[in-house]
Amino acid sequence: MAEIPPLTSSRRQDVRVLERLGFPSVGTHRRFVAAIAVDAVGSGVFMPICILYFLVTTDLSLVQIGAAISLASAVALPVGPLLGGIVDQYGAKRVLLAGNVLQGLGFAAYLVTDTFIGLIVWTVVVTVGRTAFWGSYGNIVAAIALPGEREKWFGFLGALRNVGFAMGGLVSGLAITVGTQTAYAAVVVANAVSYALAFLLLLAVPTAAATGHLSHPGAWGVVLRDRPYRLLFAAQLTFSTAMMVLNFALPVYATTVLDLPGWVTGAIFTINTVMVGLGQGLVVRAMTGAVRWRVLLLTNAVFAGSFLILLGGSRLSAALAIVVLLLGSVVYTAGELLGGPVHSALAAEAAPEALRGRYLSLIQLAWGIAGTVAPITFAWLLDRGAWEIWSAMLAISVLGALLAARLGATMPDAALRVTNRSVEPSGA
Repeated sequence: MAEIPPLTSSRRQDVRVLERLGFPSVGTHRRFVAAIAVDAVGSGVFMPICILYFLVTTDLSLVQIGAAISLASAVALPVGPLLGGIVDQYGAKRVLLAGNVLQGLGFAAYLVTDTFIGLIVWTVVVTVGRTAFWGSYGNIVAAIALPGEREKWFGFLGALRNVGFAMGGLVSGLAITVGTQTAYAAVVVANAVSYALAFLLLLAVPTAAATGHLSHPGAWGVVLRDRPYRLLFAAQLTFSTAMMVLNFALPVYATTVLDLPGWVTGAIFTINTVMVGLGQGLVVRAMTGAVRWRVLLLTNAVFAGSFLILLGGSRLSAALAIVVLLLGSVVYTAGELLGGPVHSALAAEAAPEALRGRYLSLIQLAWGIAGTVAPITFAWLLDRGAWEIWSAMLAISVLGALLAARLGATMPDAALRVTNRSVEPSGA
């Protein structure tokens, strides 16, 4: 075994800071972490102006632009499971790199896209690239993080991406303020460049994530017959649906249903960003010793509490409703902080290594289904009123809690405790 060089005083201090925040020591994975940060900033730059960009730079209508984006999401749904088999056979690193190339190519093409068909084609390319990224991401994190530290790693990288999105959002705000085609084009160029830079950094991903496995006849049959993992898929679907509330339900609820000023929505997103960026590691550290399925049970209870609070805002004056919505967003984000790292770590560890790509593609499929169904479903419910949307979300939280309890009885990994301490694999 190669000798590990001693830590310098500055590096020891960095490690101590990370430990106090509840994050893992980055060590030899600095380039991978930097790539995730760069990717998040680039994505954060473009996401807030996605529709605005095409409204400003093309003659397409809002309906056409929305239809193209929705169609791309629908096309990407079956791509995830297909990529799962590719990850298993050829390695997660290759799929991750290919995903970056596809996204960079798609965003570069956006600069010269001005037709409906062109928008559909390149949005499909971008969406497939994003699906490839997320379809391989969990495999790579599982490869670089030892068992026992995976909640730490997933929590850390999730917080890092959240901060990156916020930083990118500030830059996109400047583009919106300027409002010219050149300003919007500069945002797209910045995003395309971020994928190129991330690609170079991701070349340093360890070989463990680049190695594939021999093809297994009937491999998908093994995955689909895994009843505990099917249960985890259902639990993930309830969690993913709850996670769509921030982007698709709260802004409309605040501005349209309650008729509150626009700054309230901005405040809700700021609260979420700050809490995740600064608090995720601390929450993961506080989980030490907790049983995973019980954390997921608590997650759903916290989500349910937030939905009850948000429902209460519909019966108050505008001033009190603002206070209640901000409080509800704090409680809601607490549910995100609890459930995100545990769901990710459990999904990775409950999957056999040789089939992990296929297994995790089911988790990605759950996110894809939630992202496709939630916008139109939430809009339909919100059109009917506060009771309809929040009672529906309460029902989903109750279902999620029941699934979490069932996981504790059927999936051994769900009954393990969060250790936040690395455990060398047996036989290492």
